[in-house]
Amino acid sequence: MSRTIQLSIWKRKGREMDEKDIDSQTSSIAITQTSKSKMKIKSKAKKNKPKQHPLLSYNELPEYMKDNEFILNYYRSDWPLKQALFSVFSWHNETLNVWTHLIGFGLFLGLMMSNLVDVPQLSEFFGVFPSSSSSSPLSSESNISQNLKDLYPVTAKFIDLNSPEMEMVSPVQKWPFFVFLAGSLFCLLSSTTCHLFSCHSHNLNVLLLRMDYVGIAVMIITSFFPPIYYIFQCQPLWQIFYLAGISVMGTFTIAILLMPKFSSIKYRSFRAFLFVGMGLSGLIPAVHGTLANWNEPRRNAILGYESAMAIFYLTGATFYIYRIPERFRPGCFDLAGHSHQIFHVFVVLGALAHYGAALMFLEYRGSVGC
Repeated sequence: MSRTIQLSIWKRKGREMDEKDIDSQTSSIAITQTSKSKMKIKSKAKKNKPKQHPLLSYNELPEYMKDNEFILNYYRSDWPLKQALFSVFSWHNETLNVWTHLIGFGLFLGLMMSNLVDVPQLSEFFGVFPSSSSSSPLSSESNISQNLKDLYPVTAKFIDLNSPEMEMVSPVQKWPFFVFLAGSLFCLLSSTTCHLFSCHSHNLNVLLLRMDYVGIAVMIITSFFPPIYYIFQCQPLWQIFYLAGISVMGTFTIAILLMPKFSSIKYRSFRAFLFVGMGLSGLIPAVHGTLANWNEPRRNAILGYESAMAIFYLTGATFYIYRIPERFRPGCFDLAGHSHQIFHVFVVLGALAHYGAALMFLEYRGSVGC
């Protein structure tokens, strides 16, 4: 009897131990499954989380991106297009290169719109810059002299259209003026795009750099259209000669810049001197036009604008070619103050000076006719 009781007790204990083993196995399986599911969730989260793209030093860059050995840090390389786009709001060594020309593009777009359409809000916002729609020779109510009198009191005496001898005698074609604005917009936009997205890949870097060079050449070519067209409007042979000459020269320059050989970093200074040469070629029609209109009272004011434009462009090119100031303190101007950013600022200032001159050419041709 006692033996039977002992056997039953042992059986009961065995069943309890088996049940405990099953429970422990079940719980361990559950824990394992839970940990696996957590690991899966973490792996999914890692996959969904955008990959971080660190800024690199000059020595870490691929060879095709090594352009300026005096800028040592804060480079982007092999960034996806989305991250490159949003990097416009973060700090790296291209941030101010992007924003200097992006702001310039917005400024010239506003000037273009204020000259194309008569919107009071635009005119007020861009009131510091004379508008051809509200103050050009084509306006019967106002003229450019009013705006320039406030901005440039020294030269305002040359632009008094209220006097009887300065009445408008002929309508003026405005397309050369808008050709210049369109060329400036293309240059500023192509430069902004290049500096923002050239970090994506080698192929895109090469493509955008060439587009940037073409943009500079187009801006130089279109800058010639207002002065040459309006100065030689009454001398069509000279007008065609000079416009055709700068167009051919610009096309030849663009063809050279699109060659793979001359797109490399080693020809950087050559490209800069090529652009400077294009700009300096304008001295020939400038001297011709000045001598042909020596007694024109607006001569000095126009020369002042164009001289300012030349000084701005040449100063910017000097900073760009000789990499001033970063060559004197490598690493100190990585984020702000290096030569390319300074070059961009001078380009915008030069374009604005030429914009002022273009408005005066419009006023001049509308007042004297042929």
